[in-house]
Amino acid sequence: MKDIIHIESISEVHAFLGLEKPKHPLISLIRLADANLNINLDHQKYALGLYQISLKDSCPFTIVNYGRNSYDYQEGTMVFTAPHQVLEFKREGVNTEDKGWTLAFHPDLIRKSELSKTIEKYSFFSYASNEALHLSEEERQTVTQICETIKREFSNNLDAHSQTLIISNLELLLNYCLRFYDRQFYTRTNLNQDVVSDFEHLLKTYYQENKHQELGIPSVQYCGEAMNMSPKYLSDLLRKETGRSTQDHIHHFIIEKAKNRLLNSKDSASEIAYGLGFEYPQYFSKMFKKKTKMSPNDFRKNLN
Repeated sequence: MKDIIHIESISEVHAFLGLEKPKHPLISLIRLADANLNINLDHQKYALGLYQISLKDSCPFTIVNYGRNSYDYQEGTMVFTAPHQVLEFKREGVNTEDKGWTLAFHPDLIRKSELSKTIEKYSFFSYASNEALHLSEEERQTVTQICETIKREFSNNLDAHSQTLIISNLELLLNYCLRFYDRQFYTRTNLNQDVVSDFEHLLKTYYQENKHQELGIPSVQYCGEAMNMSPKYLSDLLRKETGRSTQDHIHHFIIEKAKNRLLNSKDSASEIAYGLGFEYPQYFSKMFKKKTKMSPNDFRKNLN
């Protein structure tokens, strides 16, 4: 088994790809067409300590493994990776006409900015690669133009305004991508409705098959893996379609089951909690009160 190659800086990326030294130590716009593609990327795993925003256009490599998923990285798609995620590539052939790019930046670039506090809202950095962003030609031009603006800014002589302008354009790029993902969720609404239905079925069968007795209450991670999606993508999809996240759906489902047991059995709140898969009854009572504004015992008294 090959070791994972760890690359921690922009300069290391440039050296690895056979590119000239970077113009800026913390950010770079990289085109594989400019790189030394004779290097052996094929079926090697990589983990970069960088954020990466990548657009594919005639790229000779396909992402074949990203987390647990294999994926056909189609033309005109974007993939976003956070630091230290593991990628694996497969060479599809030689193509010197690659027009795609990767905007890579080190976390230190945004460390002292407001973006460092809000980067988590761009949840697509945690999506699996089979949940890539598919762009129209107009959208592709928009994101590419912003990247070119960023490149001009970090390639010129840096001054007191450079950092602010680089980060503001980077944030503009991320906000456009957020918009385009919202469009993608919207245009796939029929497919998304099927996912919502499948997710509800998953929760029902989880308890019908008594998985809660072994695994406890269903976790967001479990649901994402069972649905063949990253937890972030599943949660964002559910939120777009229903207004509730994966965690909210799980809690709502459990509370409804708890209500039925409180009203149709003489089991104590603790017995019901254990029966639903809670390790600690106090956690069940806290969740129940948060969702219903009543303790389990008060709910039983008021509705019986």
